[in-house]
Amino acid sequence: MQNFRIAVAALLLLLPCAAEAQQADVTVDYNAPRKYIVGGVSVSGNNYFGSSQIVSLTGLQKGMEVTIPGDDISNIVNRLWLQRYFEDVAVYIDSLSSAKDSVYLRIAIKERPRVSRWEFTGVRSGEKKDLQERLNLRRGGEYSDYVAKTSSDIIKRFYAEKGFINTVVTPEVKKDSIIRNAIRVTFNVDKGNRIRIKTINFEGNTDVKDFKLARSMKKTKSAKYYNFFSSKKFNQKEYENDKKGLITAFNEAGYRDARILKDSVYFLPPKKNGKVNRLGIDFSFDQGDKYYFRDISWTGNSVYSSDVLNEVLGISKGDVYDVVTMEKRLRGGGKENEAAVNKLYTDNGYLFFNVTPVELNIQNDSVDVEMRISEGKPATLNNIVINGNTLTNEKIVRRQIFTRPGYLFSQSDFERSVREIASLGQFDPEAIMKPENWSILPNQVNNTVDIIYNVTEKSSSQLELSGGWGGNTFVATAGVVFNNFSTKRMFDKHAWQPVPLGDAQNLAFRFQTNGTYYTALTASFTEPWLFGKRPTSLNLSTYYTRQTNSLLYLNILSRDRMMEIYGFSASLGRRLKWPDNYFILYNGLGWQTYRLTNWYSGYFFFDNGVSHNVSYSLTLTRNSTDQIIYPRSGSEFTASVQLTPPFSLLRKKDWGNLDENGDPKKVDSWRDINYDNWSTNKRFKWIEYHKWKFSGTVYSKIAGDLVLMTRAQFGYLGYYNRKWGYSPFEGFLVGGDGMSGYSTYGSEVISLRGYENYSLTPLQATSYNSNGTAYAGNVYDKFTLELRYPVVLQPSSTIYALAFLEGGNCWADIRNFNPFQIKRSAGLGVRVYLPMIGLLGVDWGYGFDSTDDKKSQFHFVIGQQF
Repeated sequence: MQNFRIAVAALLLLLPCAAEAQQADVTVDYNAPRKYIVGGVSVSGNNYFGSSQIVSLTGLQKGMEVTIPGDDISNIVNRLWLQRYFEDVAVYIDSLSSAKDSVYLRIAIKERPRVSRWEFTGVRSGEKKDLQERLNLRRGGEYSDYVAKTSSDIIKRFYAEKGFINTVVTPEVKKDSIIRNAIRVTFNVDKGNRIRIKTINFEGNTDVKDFKLARSMKKTKSAKYYNFFSSKKFNQKEYENDKKGLITAFNEAGYRDARILKDSVYFLPPKKNGKVNRLGIDFSFDQGDKYYFRDISWTGNSVYSSDVLNEVLGISKGDVYDVVTMEKRLRGGGKENEAAVNKLYTDNGYLFFNVTPVELNIQNDSVDVEMRISEGKPATLNNIVINGNTLTNEKIVRRQIFTRPGYLFSQSDFERSVREIASLGQFDPEAIMKPENWSILPNQVNNTVDIIYNVTEKSSSQLELSGGWGGNTFVATAGVVFNNFSTKRMFDKHAWQPVPLGDAQNLAFRFQTNGTYYTALTASFTEPWLFGKRPTSLNLSTYYTRQTNSLLYLNILSRDRMMEIYGFSASLGRRLKWPDNYFILYNGLGWQTYRLTNWYSGYFFFDNGVSHNVSYSLTLTRNSTDQIIYPRSGSEFTASVQLTPPFSLLRKKDWGNLDENGDPKKVDSWRDINYDNWSTNKRFKWIEYHKWKFSGTVYSKIAGDLVLMTRAQFGYLGYYNRKWGYSPFEGFLVGGDGMSGYSTYGSEVISLRGYENYSLTPLQATSYNSNGTAYAGNVYDKFTLELRYPVVLQPSSTIYALAFLEGGNCWADIRNFNPFQIKRSAGLGVRVYLPMIGLLGVDWGYGFDSTDDKKSQFHFVIGQQF
C-alpha cells in the first residue's frame, strides 16, 4: 500500500508536466477537476502483454466519462498494480480534442522481468520434484516480492512437515545473459537439522495419566519406547489438532471444563556433537471438576421407546460424564460393530434422523441431559449409480451390492456394499474404501436417496512365469489366471482381446515341470453366480501330477519309479441367510486316483499299487474382511469335513485269509477281518477316511494401517475302522515354507516357518514299503500372530512388511494330541502383491525348538500366503 501511495503521488506530480510536454495549451487545475470524454487510449512500454489486454484491465473504454484529476485515474493505476505484472505504472494525457472536451490518454508501464529458469539448491532430486508440484512455478512467469515470499513460505512448510522447522530460504535473482528481459531465480534452501521431539511433560493432570494424554496426541509424539513406530517430527498444524485431543482425553474422564493453561515448545540443550535438534514440550492444565451423568431423557422419539434408546446408549445414572463416548454412541464412529443410536435409525431407513444432546441442568457434580430427536421420514433408495467399470459388466457389481432401488436405506447395507465391491477382486480395494469415491445424495423433499459408487478397475488376471527349488532341482512354472472371464462373450469375436472378460468368472491353467522328473497340469473354472440370479457358485477343477526317479542334477534319466495322481472335483457354494449372510456353505464331490510304481519308501505307506479316493466334502465359511489383499478388519472362519464311504465297514470277505481255491473266506462281521496279511492292491484299492479341518483368522487394526493378524488352525485325519487304520493319503506334512517346490495331491502341506520342510511330521512303521516307515501326519495344530505394516498400497502393487510368532506341531494319532506341545518360531518377512503375478514373499524364521544345528531358515515362496 505504501508503494501504491508513492506511485499515485508521483503520478499527480507528473501529470501537469506530461500534459505540458505533450501539448502546450493543455492545463490541469487540481483545484477544479474537470470531466472529459475518453477519445482514445494507447499503451507504451509493453513487451509481453498486448495493448488491448492492458486497456481491458483498466476498464477504460472509448466514449466513457472520466474526471481529471480524480479517483478515476487513481483506480486505473490501482487495478494495474494489483495484477503484480508491472514494476511501474503511469497515466499521461497525450492530447485534448479541439473542443477540449475529449481526452486522449497514454498508459506507460514497465513490465516485470520474466523468469527463464527456476532452480533450487540444498534439496534432493526427489524433493525438487515435489517442490515444483507444490509451487506450480512455470517458465516465463513473472517474479515479484510477493512471488518470492509466498514461494519461500511454501518451501518452509514443506520441510517443516518433514521435521526441518528451522529451514531458511533465500531467493537469489540473476539476470539471464541469453534471454532479453529475463532472469534466473534460485531458491537457496538451508534445511538445518531435522528437529525431533524428545520429551513431552504434563502438569496439573491429577486424575488423567500421562500415558493416556500422550496417546491422545496422534501426530505429536515423544521419544518414549511406546512410540517406537511413530514419527517424532514436530508439525505445527498437527500440534494444534493434538492439543484438542488432549482436551478430549480429559472430557472422556468426566472433566468437561478442562483447559490448557499454558503450553510451550522449546529447544533442548545440544548434544555433544553441538547439534540443536531436540524439542521439549510442556503443558499445564486446569482439569476442573469431575462430573457424572444423572438423568437422561428423550424427546421427539416415536419409532423407538426411551428404554430401547437407553439400552443402545449404554449410559446409566452415576456414570462418568464422558461426552466423547456419548457422542460416539449417539452418532457412531466408535469401535467396529459397536451399537449407536444413529445407526439404529439409519439401518431402518431414517436417513434424515438427527439427535442433539442438551445439558438441561448442572447441579454440583451431576449433569442432566436431554436427547432431542428429529426422526424425519424413512428414505427410499432411488438411483444407484456405478461409475468407472470400464471392463467389468455393471450387473456384476449390482448383484454384489445390498443397496437396490426401492429398498429402504440402510447404513449397514451400504457399508456391506462397499466391502463387497472391495472384495470382488476386479477393482482397487483401497480406492473404494475412501469417502471421496462414493456419495450418498439424500433428497428430503421426496424422501429418497441416490447412491453413487465410483470404482477403479484394476488388472485382475495373472500370468505366472516363475521358478522354485524343490527336491534338489529347479522347477519351472507357467500359468495364467483370468479372474474376470466371461463365457457369455465367448462367441463374440470382438471380445477376444485376448480373451472375453467382464463377468467375474475365474478360469485358470497351470503347468509345472522340470523335465522328466516332475510334471503337473491343473485347470479350474469358477462361476460365482450360477444362473446369474442367486449367489450360488459352481467350482470345477481337474489335475494331473507325475513324478519319476529322474534326477537331472545327477544325470539320471529313468522312469523305474513313478507316482501319478489325477482327479476331478466339483462343488456348489450357497450364501446363507442364517446366522447372517456372511456365511457360505459348500457341497463338493471329488475323485482321485493314486498310482505308485516302485515309489520312494518313506513318503507314503506303500511303494506299489493303485488307490482310488471318492469323497464328499461339506465346508462352512464366514468371511467378513474388508478386502482381500491387505485386510485391516474382519475375520475368516472355515470349518470343513471330508468323507469317503466306509468301505471296510461293508466288507464280508477277508483277503488275508484265502481258501484252497485262492478265494477270500467270508466272515460274519467286518470286525472279524484282519488286514495285516492283505496286499496293497486289496487293502488300499479304495481308501477311506473322515477329515476334519478348522481355521480361524481375525484382523485387528492397531493404529492407522498397522494390523495384527491372529490365526488358529487344526486338522484331523480319522478312520472308520482301527484295524484298517489311517489312510495312506490325505495326511498333513508340517514344517517349512508350505511348499514342496512342486504341487502334489497326496498330502496337505502345512507351513511352519523356522523349520525345515516336513521336519515336524512324525514317521510311522509300515510293512508295505521297503523303508519300513512313512510320513504319518494325521493330526496337527498351528497358531500364528503376525504384525503387518504396509509400505505401498497401490493398484499396481501392494507391499507390506511383517513380524510373526508361530507355533504348531503334528502327531500320528489323535490319542497323542496335546495342544500345548508346540514347536515355536519367530521371524520377519515381506510380501509383494503384483496383479499380473500374484503374491510373492520371503521370510526369515528362527525355530526355537528345532533339533537341527541350523535353527534359522529363509523361506521364499511365489503365489502362496501363509
